[in-house]
Amino acid sequence: MSKNGFFAMMTRMRNITRWGLMRNNTQENLAEHSFDTAVTAHALALIGKEQFGRDVDPGQVAAVALFHDAPEILTGDLPTPVKYNNPEISTAYKSIEKAAGGSLLRMLPEGLRPHYKLLFDFETDNPELYRYVKAADKISAYIKCVEELKGGNMEFRRAAAQTKAAIAAMGMPEADYYMKEFAPAFEWSLDDLQEGDAL
Repeated sequence: MSKNGFFAMMTRMRNITRWGLMRNNTQENLAEHSFDTAVTAHALALIGKEQFGRDVDPGQVAAVALFHDAPEILTGDLPTPVKYNNPEISTAYKSIEKAAGGSLLRMLPEGLRPHYKLLFDFETDNPELYRYVKAADKISAYIKCVEELKGGNMEFRRAAAQTKAAIAAMGMPEADYYMKEFAPAFEWSLDDLQEGDAL
């Protein structure tokens, strides 16, 4: 029997719930978050390329974003206040995530492993390009907060403000452009989004 369980494990992203300490109007799983982050990372890379003349491959950035939280299939999603509040916990969790990533890669045939290892190691090997994934990750979290607030869930009020400030603090023109041009639309209703467009 084949032991190549990598892709079967990837589908288990949908079983990992995010925002575990928060009351959610709509639960978000890891698969949904990874998709949203990949779409946004692709957009940021395109903005970088077309608006700011960056040498970046949007497809590569999107692929990395799809897998950026894959180790959480094995580790679960550690809440942000726990993950980043203590340097020792943060360092230990990074080590656990790296080991989990290695376990996932070993579920691939040897010929495919180097290709996926490039995606899993992108943060350390290509930090200049990985910043697109990090910015997209934060923007995805901000949009989740906006959607919860739009539904009347004030539990996400402080998280929205903190995440928006963290995006601005990155000093990344591509992220600033996205936040100015595209982020406001996430506060609109469906009717607002479709106004002027006949179906």
